[in-house]
Formats: sequence, structure tokens, C-alpha cells
Amino acid sequence: MRVVIGEDLALLRDGLIRLLTAYGMEVVAAVDNGPALRAALIDEHPDVAVVDVRLPPTFTDEGLRAAIEARERIPGLPLLILSQHVEQLYARELLSGGGGGIGYLLKDRISDVTRFVEAVRSVAGGGTAMDPEVVAQLLSRRVHNEPLGRLTQREREVLGLMAEGRTNAGIASRLVVTEKAVAKHINNIFAKLDLQPDEDDNRRVLAVLTYLDA
Repeated sequence: MRVVIGEDLALLRDGLIRLLTAYGMEVVAAVDNGPALRAALIDEHPDVAVVDVRLPPTFTDEGLRAAIEARERIPGLPLLILSQHVEQLYARELLSGGGGGIGYLLKDRISDVTRFVEAVRSVAGGGTAMDPEVVAQLLSRRVHNEPLGRLTQREREVLGLMAEGRTNAGIASRLVVTEKAVAKHINNIFAKLDLQPDEDDNRRVLAVLTYLDA
């Protein structure tokens, strides 16, 4: 798996390189500013990019902007965004283009090496990996809106865990229910969000995007 990293903190950038390399990934570029990130993403066309929201030269949203611009050039480019805080506008902008291969994690959560590596792999595979705090804040703004208003409280919980990138088994363990019960909830979610069976679409990803997108 080929990875591009955009991170201006040298220690964190070096740590990410070592970590991902140790798990069998190839870091093809590791840069510390927005323009260099944009160029690396377009030139290298990686399997996944791990990107800090705030990069030089502006230290505002330079990293995210570079990633979004690159994704416009390379549709479906998998992006895992890192941030110090929950920034809902950035999360929604990331999701506004649709499609899978997206993630948004808070930096203080990446100390859980196993979960972080799983998130990188999930995003690279076209899935989603959203930080639970991001999910919670986005959900708080959407629970009364259609089509999410059709879901029961338990179905919203299941969908939130799906957004974190959890498998059915992981959701069952978290909610202390059977996998069969989780599968039933997910089928109900698909039905209520009008996601009909389609061999060309990943309904799990589409459901999460419906949940997270503005």
C-alpha cells in the first residue's frame, strides 16, 4: 500500500512514517506544507493519504484544501484527515463530494496504534473511519432532519458505529447484542434511507455518507 503523508510536525511525521512502514506500507512522500502535499498527491497517486488539516504556509485549512483539490483531480482518492479539534465545517466539506475512502480522526486518538492502522487500511479500501467525537458532534446537528429522522435511537447508534468504521462484529460487541441483531438494524437503516440493493454501490458507505454529509 502506497501512502502520502502531509504533516508539518517533524516528530509526528517521522513517527507516522516509522509506524506505517512497520505495518508493511510504503510511504512514497512525506511533506510539511500545502503546496508540496498537493503536488505529491497528484504526482504519486497514492493508495491513501494521511493529511493534517492545518499546514504551512497559512496554518488554517491548507492541508485539507490541498487534499480536496487533489481529490477533484483524482476522483475517489482515499483521504484520512487528522485534526487537533472537531471542526465540523471541514468534516462536512470533506464529505460533500460523496463516495467512500474518507476518514477524519483527532490527533490525540492516534496513540491507539491498532485502531489507527485499521483506519488507514479501511479508508484505503474505500471505507470510512470517523472519530467517535466527530460522529457525535455531527449527529447532534442532524438527528431531527430527514432522512435521519426516520431512524430509531438504536439505528442511529448502529449507524454512528458504522461511521467509525466498525464491522458488524465490532458493533455487536460495543452494543452487547448479537451480530444477527446488528444485521437486522443495518437492513432497516438501508430501507429507511432508501438505499436499494445495487451491485455497483456499497450501501454501507452510502448510508454513512447520508449520515455525515450536510
